[in-house]
Amino acid sequence: MSSSIHDQFVLFRDSLDDYHDRRERLIKASRDITNISKKTIFLLHRLALEAQDAPARASAAKAGLNKLREVQKMYAGMKDELVGDNFWRYQRQVSPGLQEYIEALSFAHYLEHGNLISYDQVQATLCGADGIAYFPLTISDYLLGISDLTGELMRFAISGFGSPGGRSRALETCYLVRNCKSDFERFTPHVWDLHKKQAVTAQSLSKIEDAVYTAVVRTSEFDLPPEMLDDLVNETVFTYNREGKNFERGNDDSEDFSHSYYH
Repeated sequence: MSSSIHDQFVLFRDSLDDYHDRRERLIKASRDITNISKKTIFLLHRLALEAQDAPARASAAKAGLNKLREVQKMYAGMKDELVGDNFWRYQRQVSPGLQEYIEALSFAHYLEHGNLISYDQVQATLCGADGIAYFPLTISDYLLGISDLTGELMRFAISGFGSPGGRSRALETCYLVRNCKSDFERFTPHVWDLHKKQAVTAQSLSKIEDAVYTAVVRTSEFDLPPEMLDDLVNETVFTYNREGKNFERGNDDSEDFSHSYYH
């Protein structure tokens, strides 16, 4: 009898050790994925700021997608850790990096195509050559990742406002962010913490609208030549930049939310 009980406790010990070891591996992988995804977003912003036309932005997007292949290889290596019910058991450890990856992927997609990446397109990037998914992409992770994209769209619109065609791109971006804010409201009661990200989206939308308002109203009031309007826009951008918090990712509520998953 005592030997049988001892054997049971050995099994419990091994099971707990396996759980904690796997959990730590997934946390480390998720942090590495988050790091690569953030670097990809910074790369996309830098290249998009230098791009003056659609082909140049498409080229910038391809550079970002190439870097994200590192993340896709990491997910391919994680698939054996997430077979079956293990994905749901460890989803809280996988989710933060996955959301950051979706944010970077959707930003690259937007630069190339000018629209949102679909759920199926994201899932397709998380499949092997045989078309079998490494793990299921949840609707929640997709929506939370896309919600984070609105902050990047705000930075993209504001930073490129003074460049040729920047005002029209900012107006298009404003419409997209506004639609995201409106459409995501219906999912807020059903997706954990989406309401927090919706608050950040509302702030991002307000910043884009303020900048677009300045350009549209001043243009209609004073019939300014393009070079003077560009000077006015650059002054507005400088004001946003000087405030600091509008361009610092570390101050976003979404960052604190992501890191809370690890604990």
